[in-house]
Amino acid sequence: MAFRGKEMMKKLVKKVGAETLTPELKEKLKACVPDSKVVMGRAKRGLYAGRHIQYGNRVSEDGGNKSRRCWKPNVQEKRLFSYIFDRHIKVKVTTHALRCIDKAGGIDEYLLKTPYQKMDTEMGLFWKTKVEQRYAELGQMEVAFFNPEDEAKFEQGFKDLNIAKKEARREARKEARRKMYGDKGGEEKGEEEASLEAGGSESHQDDHGWLEANA
Repeated sequence: MAFRGKEMMKKLVKKVGAETLTPELKEKLKACVPDSKVVMGRAKRGLYAGRHIQYGNRVSEDGGNKSRRCWKPNVQEKRLFSYIFDRHIKVKVTTHALRCIDKAGGIDEYLLKTPYQKMDTEMGLFWKTKVEQRYAELGQMEVAFFNPEDEAKFEQGFKDLNIAKKEARREARKEARRKMYGDKGGEEKGEEEASLEAGGSESHQDDHGWLEANA
């Protein structure tokens, strides 16, 4: 099942947001998605990096008979971390796209470096537009730098916080063990004391009887 580039353009503008999409990005999208372009329907759900279904012939070894067949791309479902969005992106990618992403240095670098003409899938164009938009927003933000002393204080504060959390978890585990085994230990201790008292009284009675008999 295939879909045309005009429908893809409408979906992209709707997903990204027409009010937030800059005119430059919109012109780039229109240039790389012509109205007459037809793309494989399966590719709109992932990053295929130009890999699509290929058609050819299966040739028999005996008589050289030909029968039509197709080759589908090797598609894997992966979770790729994006530093710009600070989260994982779950996407279907081909093995060729994975090699391209590793070569570029990450999903963000791959989407930024790859031109729009090679992003012939709906998801690829969508994420490329989102990354460029986010990259432009981050470029306009003010960045504050700290001196080495403040950085050392922040690092020490994080270490102290981790130590405090570990101590709190350790104390919580101790309290849970005390509640779980403390009552049982008290009951067992009480039973042992009762058995010792009963044994002591019996031995005392036996000793008394033995003395009377000897007397």
